[in-house]
Amino acid sequence: MPEAPTAASARKPRARWWAVRGSLSPRISALLTAFGLAAPFFIWWLYSALGLNDPLFMPGPGAVLERVVSWWQEEGLWDDIWISVYRVMAGFVLSAMIALPLGLYLGTYKPVQATLEPLIDFIRYMPAVAFIPLVMLWVGIGEGSKILIIFIGTFFQMVLMAAEDIRRVPMAQIEAAQTMGASRSEIIRLVVLPSARPALLDTLRITCGWAWTYLVVAELVASNSGLGYAILRAQRYMHTDKIFAGILLIGLIGLLTDQAFRWLGRRAFHWQKR
Repeated sequence: MPEAPTAASARKPRARWWAVRGSLSPRISALLTAFGLAAPFFIWWLYSALGLNDPLFMPGPGAVLERVVSWWQEEGLWDDIWISVYRVMAGFVLSAMIALPLGLYLGTYKPVQATLEPLIDFIRYMPAVAFIPLVMLWVGIGEGSKILIIFIGTFFQMVLMAAEDIRRVPMAQIEAAQTMGASRSEIIRLVVLPSARPALLDTLRITCGWAWTYLVVAELVASNSGLGYAILRAQRYMHTDKIFAGILLIGLIGLLTDQAFRWLGRRAFHWQKR
């Protein structure tokens, strides 16, 4: 005699993509991504097409696109992009070279954590823009000052996030290695670092985004080139179309950088998806 259906079995199955941490097919994911990116621009275009905007304060997408073209053809857009990318990447890489080893020690050894973490916590709440006068006194007004501002803006958060990534390595893995006679350096090299690498890459991805947010601040320091400088100069002359163009270009370059980190994570840690 067949069993009566239970309440759970009688429920209609839900689409997997509405489940908690559900999955999406590549096609659905691409469509939703395209919609999420296009919808704000469509609303912006519709708002300006209906004549609801004041072009002086909020230009339409067409005016911004025209400004990008003229900026490229007449005002050296490529040079501004290149120097801004150089400043951001130099400050970010310098920060990562120091922050990741220091985060490893903070997350591994309690004496290091007790000594340095309160100080780093204290400094990270100081706004990077407040350091501009000191940076100009310390290193002058050359490229070093801009790189140092981006370094200050990302370093302290990166150290603490990297330390947390190290602390999330399961203690059971470390204890198993100790039981097998592994030395302290072997535990760090063969257990802690391999386990923490995916999280550390995510930390780099997030802090690289922060580095881009400090670009305009960094280019306050006696600049005559760069996307941030162009935005500040356009503000002085009320060229709002160029302000919009600069902001959108920084966002686009940041998005491409973020996607590059995600691609690297998928290639390096493909087992995570499984």
